[in-house]
Amino acid sequence: MEQVFSDWLHNLPVGWMAVLFFGCGYLTVAVIYAVVVEFPTSLLVHARALAASMLSPLGTLFALFVVFTAAQVWNDNDRASAAVAQEASALRNTLILTTAFPKEPRSGLETLIRSHIEEVATNEWPMMAHQTATLEIAARNLVEALQLTLALTPSNQGQAIAQREMAVALESALDARRQRILVSHSSVSLVKWACVTIEAICVLIAIALSHGDKRAAALVAMGLFATGAAACYLLIGAYDRPFVEQLSIRPDPLLQVMPEASSDLKQ
Repeated sequence: MEQVFSDWLHNLPVGWMAVLFFGCGYLTVAVIYAVVVEFPTSLLVHARALAASMLSPLGTLFALFVVFTAAQVWNDNDRASAAVAQEASALRNTLILTTAFPKEPRSGLETLIRSHIEEVATNEWPMMAHQTATLEIAARNLVEALQLTLALTPSNQGQAIAQREMAVALESALDARRQRILVSHSSVSLVKWACVTIEAICVLIAIALSHGDKRAAALVAMGLFATGAAACYLLIGAYDRPFVEQLSIRPDPLLQVMPEASSDLKQ
């Protein structure tokens, strides 16, 4: 169920995601305002004296929940971006080093790297977006490129150095691929969403209770908090799952390594 909810939420366009979060926020304000301010029970009336002292710690807890959740999202995005950049840089270095060898092995390596980039852009990226990419799926073209590199017979010291550096670069590309696949499975869990939501509701109730005798003030304060909370939800939701939807990380750095691969995909 959690995976279904996560896929549904993160596949929403940012505009509709904003409508969802802000709409739910204002709806929650309306319900709490009606229950606590307009039609309070005797228990809620007596609780107003305590609400003012609870508002500050509840607000602080909500802020901490948001910060810790956002920190995970930013860290995942940084790791994903770094992995893609590392993979692209390693493949580019490999192509540069292949110029030290004759045309036949060089063209073979270029073909394998181009095939890897095309495979990543057309198959792996959609799989990462749906969190179905796993390390069990081998990067066949990169593995073959590494095997071909190790099978080369250098004819001079320059080619020996180039062969060694090419092997290191290809291993770096394989490691970066593993990292981006692992990051693609990271997202804010349903438990974290629920905890942040519960804390936001507690803050709204405390605001309503502390302003219970001043209806306009209560409504304005609750609306302002709901707007800020919805903006936090939108920011986290839009950048969670680094490889999903409009604000996702794209395979452009990899496609720039071999522009002809990008042209083939567009045809």
